Amino acid sequence: MFLPTTKQELNRLGWDRPDVIIVSGDSYIDSPYIGAAVIGRVLMNAGFRVGIIGQPDVNTDIDIKRLGEPRLFWGITAGSVDSMVANYTASKKRRKADDYTPGVINNRRPDRAVIVYANLIKRFFKGGIPIVLGGIEASLRRICHYDYWSNRIRRSILFDAKADILIYGMGEKAVVNLAEHLNEGRDYRDIRGLSYISQEKKHGYVELPSYDAVLKSREKFIESFHLFYRNNDPATAKGLIQQQDSRYMIQNPPSPLMSEQELDEIFALGFQREQHPYYRKQGNVRALDTIKFSILTHRGCYGECNFCSIAVHEGRTVQGRSRKSIIKEVANVSALSDFKGYILDVGGPTANMYGFECKKKMRHGSCEDRRCLYPEVCPKLRPDHSRLIDLLNGIGKIRGIKKVFVASGIRYDLLFKDKDYGGKYLKDIVSNHVSGQMKVAPEHTREKILALMGKSGTDDLLAFKAKFDMISRDLSKKQFLTYYMIAAHPGCSMDDMKQLKRFSRERLKMNPEQVQIFTPTPSTYSTLMYYTGLDPFTGEKIFVEKNIPAKEKQKAVVTQKGKKPL
Repeated sequence: MFLPTTKQELNRLGWDRPDVIIVSGDSYIDSPYIGAAVIGRVLMNAGFRVGIIGQPDVNTDIDIKRLGEPRLFWGITAGSVDSMVANYTASKKRRKADDYTPGVINNRRPDRAVIVYANLIKRFFKGGIPIVLGGIEASLRRICHYDYWSNRIRRSILFDAKADILIYGMGEKAVVNLAEHLNEGRDYRDIRGLSYISQEKKHGYVELPSYDAVLKSREKFIESFHLFYRNNDPATAKGLIQQQDSRYMIQNPPSPLMSEQELDEIFALGFQREQHPYYRKQGNVRALDTIKFSILTHRGCYGECNFCSIAVHEGRTVQGRSRKSIIKEVANVSALSDFKGYILDVGGPTANMYGFECKKKMRHGSCEDRRCLYPEVCPKLRPDHSRLIDLLNGIGKIRGIKKVFVASGIRYDLLFKDKDYGGKYLKDIVSNHVSGQMKVAPEHTREKILALMGKSGTDDLLAFKAKFDMISRDLSKKQFLTYYMIAAHPGCSMDDMKQLKRFSRERLKMNPEQVQIFTPTPSTYSTLMYYTGLDPFTGEKIFVEKNIPAKEKQKAVVTQKGKKPL
């Protein structure tokens, strides 16, 4: 059963009104990959009535009034992607396609969707029902942040949307807790994983430099981000406050981590793995081509790449599902009428982070003075790919499975630190789980740029390529690596891109095609570098390319064909 999205469905269920209505910038796809669907099903499982409205028309009341007014709260998300990233390229050109919109035409998701949807509700409903923001757009914009598309510091999205509450990160626990508090008429302001606006400071919370302070001083902006970033681990984080005008943004400490059992319960909630029929009539969504037959094994990432927002949104601790839960989901997928025998991906933010974590981190939280993988793999992490090998082997034995692919990226530095099983895992992947090509993401090859990205050097990359080529050759398979690179990252000049091109041609024996221009997204260290022109860890000035044609030239110098002299 889908979550209801029409009045007719409410009537069939015998509901007079939903307790919660979720408004999303995506078409309604009922999948464990889609945050709005997950939150809706978790609330339903907790006993609440939940409706969902996907991509409402913001010019009329037709869609937003379709289900009436909720009893407890409105939940707003821009969807699976930040709306500005979904709508614009790094060169600020309007995107024509949207994988989460019927017909793949980018014509249904408004810019700054969270703000637009909040205003839409307030325009047509005057009942004072709380508006709750969530999803990645809200989560990454919960404090004062640099906005690339307007090229300025913006306040917390709570203030710009004039919303009541913001749930940040992976919000299952917080949203159920909130619904229970509202249902019982209790004060919700101490719920972990929740932010709200207050007239007063909160005792014992860490105060970030104010909006006015970060607006005037880049050093204060860096100070603010350091404090924010260091207070994201559920085991160690303190609450935060930040003055925005005469009022304060209050951020409670993060929600506790999910246990293996809790994650298993979420993935057993009966997702349809389809687009709701109401929206399917408008056209198919391309996202389903990939996610319908793919399996999530875990969430979170301890890679902490400076350009990536996963650490701030999903967390720096990897939380994995049980083998039993994953095997059961694959068996259910294999029974679908349109399944052809191919699991398109088994993974997560990084495929080979499943099955192990730092025991010290699990007890005491992330280290403040060091990272798990940079500048080298921490000796306390102790990578172990044995559970992942066993999992892939078990999936392959399920009736109806012809092939299991691993399309999520792989960290080769983790492979080499696992002396017992790293080599076996790589051989298994190359032998059985690659469709002609395998994705890796070195991002760059210049040491100084890699350092600014928080990525390790090229020695492991070259060693990985050598092993991949050797295994493929021994198997008599024509397989190759696909390298993802970034142009115009803070610190990167045209000369750095020319050197990347030369390295790719001479050492990797290829011409990179998967090159993207760095997009400054809220709440990453790389975006902090882009705005300030400073290395936030040393205070040193760095070159930042901000001219769009020059950024495009950085990309072009790498992707151009032939062997022209550089």
